[in-house]
Amino acid sequence: MENILPLLQTTSLFTGIEADALRVLLGELGAVIRSYGRGEALVQAGAANRRVGVVLTGSIEAYRPAPGGARVPIAQMGPGGVFGDVLGGSSLDSPVTVVAASGCEVLLIPYDRLLLSDGSAAHQRVLQNLVRTISDKYFLLSRRVDLLVLKSLRAKVCAYLLGEAEQQGSLTFSIPYSRIQLADYLNCDRSALSRELSLMQRDGLLDTYRSSFKLLQPDALRQMVQ
Repeated sequence: MENILPLLQTTSLFTGIEADALRVLLGELGAVIRSYGRGEALVQAGAANRRVGVVLTGSIEAYRPAPGGARVPIAQMGPGGVFGDVLGGSSLDSPVTVVAASGCEVLLIPYDRLLLSDGSAAHQRVLQNLVRTISDKYFLLSRRVDLLVLKSLRAKVCAYLLGEAEQQGSLTFSIPYSRIQLADYLNCDRSALSRELSLMQRDGLLDTYRSSFKLLQPDALRQMVQ
């Protein structure tokens, strides 16, 4: 576990915990490292999940199964991403599936041991971090709902791209989705999405190539969301 401590200290779950204290804490929590091949499920929709995970290498993606075999993307994560924090404490089965988007290694922690604090400063801090991480994901979900209730496709596209620009701190950025995945995320037809992006590029609102975007007229895009 020694070589993963620097990465763990940068995550939302373990931030603020010194390396020595974190080393002890991981042992007390029964943390283990597991490897998964591309496409292998870490969490299965309809099954219980009682673990919190941290991505160490590679990447994972979470999606909600939809009728007809469709997938509604929820999130993608690379090294340092935390998953299972929202669902692990629930008595209900998981509504989402989490799969390895590439070969990956993850750190897994039993949720019940995470909640049973021994009173140490490190354990208290990780519980505070857990609550903050869950709260942050609630606000991200709220943003997703706000986006989906917008009436026009252009408004949805503008809201999503402006949100990504704000989150990444730049008007030039890359998104974690392909065109197909973005269409699923926005709950729209892929052809309609491609057509709308082409029109927006023609109108001088943005430049785009694959998953990269440059917002040329952010003020105009904001007006389209209102």
